[in-house]
Amino acid sequence: AQAMPGAPIPAEGAARAVHTPLLGQDEQLELLERLDFVVRNIVELRREVEELRNSLQHLAVEIVGEVRSHLEETQRVSRRRRFPFPRERSDSTGSSSIYFTASSGNANTDDGESEGGYTTANAESDYDRESGRESEEGEDEVSCDTVRTVRRDSLDLGPEEEEGNLQSLDSSLEEGLEQLLQQADRLHDGDEQDRREGFQLLLNNKLAYAGQREFLWRLARAHSDMWELTEDEEEKQSYASEGKKELELASQRWDQSAECHQWFAILCGQLSEHESIPKRIQAGCVFKEHIDRAIELKPEDPQLYYLMGRWCYQVAHLGWLEKKTVSALFEAPPTATVQDALQNFLRVEELSPGFSKAGRVYIAKCYRDLGNSSAAALWMNLASELPGNTKEDAESERELEEMRSV
Repeated sequence: AQAMPGAPIPAEGAARAVHTPLLGQDEQLELLERLDFVVRNIVELRREVEELRNSLQHLAVEIVGEVRSHLEETQRVSRRRRFPFPRERSDSTGSSSIYFTASSGNANTDDGESEGGYTTANAESDYDRESGRESEEGEDEVSCDTVRTVRRDSLDLGPEEEEGNLQSLDSSLEEGLEQLLQQADRLHDGDEQDRREGFQLLLNNKLAYAGQREFLWRLARAHSDMWELTEDEEEKQSYASEGKKELELASQRWDQSAECHQWFAILCGQLSEHESIPKRIQAGCVFKEHIDRAIELKPEDPQLYYLMGRWCYQVAHLGWLEKKTVSALFEAPPTATVQDALQNFLRVEELSPGFSKAGRVYIAKCYRDLGNSSAAALWMNLASELPGNTKEDAESERELEEMRSV
């Protein structure tokens, strides 16, 4: 009989010594389970290391590309500053002349123009410059007449009534905007077809109301709706990117708008969903920054605490690779615990009981992670009582079934 590892060695002369294993059957099974756990962790670690290597390679390529672009831009600026001869500038700095438009860097295909448009500007004769100014003045007059004509046509007013009705024009536009926003809100709260209709409605009115804050954040929200409704990944990215652009400058111009900060944060998160780990982490920091600002401006909004709870829960469950990436990117990396997430989700219920099915499922998950099984079971039952109206609710229902099975 062959001896088991760790079995006692028989004394000399004991030809028929019986060797018995040191571990019982249950202990051997436990040891095998532990070994299996170690093997699975090694496989997971190998996968994460490979993902980290790929992420670092992508990051290096991005850095090289940014440095190269910066150097090329610096060289272009330097070349523009080397004038072949002193430039005679007879136009005022406030002019809308095409020469100044060309000098701002717009491309022109004329053979006589140097880079940036300076040569053509200097080569023009005084007659040409005077003619250009006269044509511009004529265009301005035509443009103003056109605007006045459109306003008169839209209101069926004669020229003599135009000046006296400017105030009524503004009030009619405001009334139209208010009706449009109410309809957009109603469609946003509807089903999938309603949300698609709401997106198209806002898109059709963008030209008229793009400068209005209340319109703009709703347009961004509609882009987020389309991101959720679309299955194609390229279309998702396109909707999130366009929606973020709508609020890129608005969040600075209207820093006191909680809604602008909220939807900018949401679109940042959606846009980064399929990005590399470094980009996702950077987007997560931008997300928290804007949600924090939105909570400062609107501290009684349950949706904001729900979003913050989601962020805290994800940060608390970062994997080993993601934690290493966070440490590499930030001197003071963002941190959050399951307890932080739980407090935010409970705040949602405090402000609006039954706010969402997903929120209650997250409360149950937090209690489960904290080892409070009875509280987790209670919130699972409370979550089951709420209907599922969205894709997120459907995912929450699947999570509930998995938690019950475990």
